[in-house]
Amino acid sequence: MGILNTIFGGTKDTNSSEDKTFINWIPLIALSQLEDIKKQSQKEPIAIFKHSTRCSISSVAKSRFEKSFDESLKDFKVYYLDLISYREISNEIGIQFQVEHQSPQLLIIQKEAVVAHASHYEIAQIDLTKF
Repeated sequence: MGILNTIFGGTKDTNSSEDKTFINWIPLIALSQLEDIKKQSQKEPIAIFKHSTRCSISSVAKSRFEKSFDESLKDFKVYYLDLISYREISNEIGIQFQVEHQSPQLLIIQKEAVVAHASHYEIAQIDLTKF
């Protein structure tokens, strides 16, 4: 019945592997979280994904990043920043971590410093297993 459901608008298969992501997004919604990120980065690498909800390129980059994130990375902490809602936090990230603002942008933080970053379609090229 899968084909008929597809043709006639049946329910989507919620167990589909293409929709599955192993990312446990941590919302970045307060400036105080930047200090927490720095402290956590002393013990393990931390990622910050800066996303513009109004930009189609940002949405594509986010989707590609999610697809590249496999089960072996499920414990990797990834903070999600909605740039439209939390512009002040994005600006402070630029100051504290000395990176130029991009959107979308992925930052990898270790020992309180950016050790890797990418923007746009290069985001999916960062190999998180190396951190």
